[in-house]
Amino acid sequence: MLTPSLCFRPFTGTLSISESYRHIDHFMAAFNLTYSDPSTFTLIGIPGLEAAHVWISIPFSTFYIISLLGNFMLLYVVGKEQTLHKPMYLLLCMLALTDIVTPTFVVPKALGIFWFNLKGITMAGCLTRMFFLHMFSVMHSATLLTMAFDRYAAICNPLRYATILISTQIAKLGLVGLIRAVLFILPLPLLLSRQPFCAKCIITHTQCEHIAVAKMVCGDIIITRIYGLVLMFVINGFDLTLIALSYGLIIKAILRISSKNAHQKALNTCTAHICVMLTYYIPSLFSNLIHQFSQGIAPHIRIILADLYLLIPPMLNPIIYGVKTKELRDKVGKYTCCRR
Repeated sequence: MLTPSLCFRPFTGTLSISESYRHIDHFMAAFNLTYSDPSTFTLIGIPGLEAAHVWISIPFSTFYIISLLGNFMLLYVVGKEQTLHKPMYLLLCMLALTDIVTPTFVVPKALGIFWFNLKGITMAGCLTRMFFLHMFSVMHSATLLTMAFDRYAAICNPLRYATILISTQIAKLGLVGLIRAVLFILPLPLLLSRQPFCAKCIITHTQCEHIAVAKMVCGDIIITRIYGLVLMFVINGFDLTLIALSYGLIIKAILRISSKNAHQKALNTCTAHICVMLTYYIPSLFSNLIHQFSQGIAPHIRIILADLYLLIPPMLNPIIYGVKTKELRDKVGKYTCCRR
């Protein structure tokens, strides 16, 4: 990977065209550089572990297949069962959709690198993948926040729950979450698309992650890095604060419940939500911080952690809800038994 000081830039002096090209040729020869198409990037996969790419592809593809099966099963069961057409399960469907789409922007390309050495990607294609990848991650966070509000309304205001959250309200909240995600994430590819990239745009990653692409820029990326950091802390910080506030009130309300059955039911539902949020936010914050401050950490460790963060939560979410939510577990059991 070239450093910014070695990046090729157009000559802007007062020399003639032929003299300009001679200076450029001398420069390129001195640093052993070659001309390349700046609109084409190369994703090299996991540096240092190229010989193990085929073996690494096994857990990648396994996690991805389990994730697809679990989330599509959840969508199918909720869609078929009228009794599950409730705000909680509609939000679960929104979460399942983000869990299907997010790894789909990563795993197929990663497997193409691991199996067929398909490393090339256009700049437009890379920036587009980056936009949708981060946009759906922000949507995922918004969905978890809405689910926390749903549990707060159900437990703390059970008599008004049916009027507070209805299907149209869920749709509106989903639309707000989508608009927020687009507005926050759109500046990332726009800022990068206006920057000059190095002659050899080699991305040491399996995906077009924002920081990995930003490192290919030959110019000053301080604004891009600051925006990325602010974005991470604003979105995750805002969402986590409201989620923590909601669950603080929920736990306070649960402790007041005298009925053991109602107490246990509310606790089981909240436990499932808390487990899902922990599996998302902890790896997300850890992965982002490692990418921002990666000095002294081996590149392959950073890349594997970033990939696992996008693979493991989508795989675990339907399993956690299937195990902890009795109503959903019974419906899934009904369809799996029927198929046997």
